[in-house]
Amino acid sequence: MTRKMEFSSRFFQMEVFSAIGTVAFAFSGYLIGVRKQLDLLGIVVVALLTAIGGGILRDVLVARVPLVFFNYTSLAIIAATLLLSALLRLHRRQSRTLARLFIIADSLGLVAFSITGAQVGLMYDLNAFGVVLLGFITAVGGGVVRDMMVNDIPFILHKDFYGTVSILVAGTLFVLDQLTWVSSWMLQLLFVLGLAIRLFAHWSELALPKIGPQSKQG
Repeated sequence: MTRKMEFSSRFFQMEVFSAIGTVAFAFSGYLIGVRKQLDLLGIVVVALLTAIGGGILRDVLVARVPLVFFNYTSLAIIAATLLLSALLRLHRRQSRTLARLFIIADSLGLVAFSITGAQVGLMYDLNAFGVVLLGFITAVGGGVVRDMMVNDIPFILHKDFYGTVSILVAGTLFVLDQLTWVSSWMLQLLFVLGLAIRLFAHWSELALPKIGPQSKQG
């Protein structure tokens, strides 16, 4: 594969992961809005900021105009996601089903945006810290905004390996790039492994140790 073809393939993969992350986070924002009994505008705002918040913060850090300000693709994807969710009446599903759908969607968005954010860092020839930070902010930024808007403690501060998975994915991508091992199938494998780790951590209730007074029994 020539260098030009390799760049084209990686750019296409980046667009695919960006679309996956946008759909997943818009849907997770929709579910949060439904759970919090927000009105229609509230649901749209929460879904919108969840899907694009992290990307905007990332673009500000690298001093470029956020893509969503001159490209309607992300907005169209968000609108289609919300419309389809409403037409399928997903808000009428049982709360347990909605909780599972939320975890799956949020995990998909987390891993997909970790990859796209890290790839932006690689495009700007940043060091390991810069690449991991951009991947991390892209992945968790929208979720933090979402949770703060509905007065919840952000997932990243207390939930199972949430931010850790993003750091692992972005860090792994940096290492792969340094070894010149990045390819379409390698990005797909990284996505699958990152998603598997995130879901396993959630359903097995793995978490980083907490520092602070422990509650006493009895």
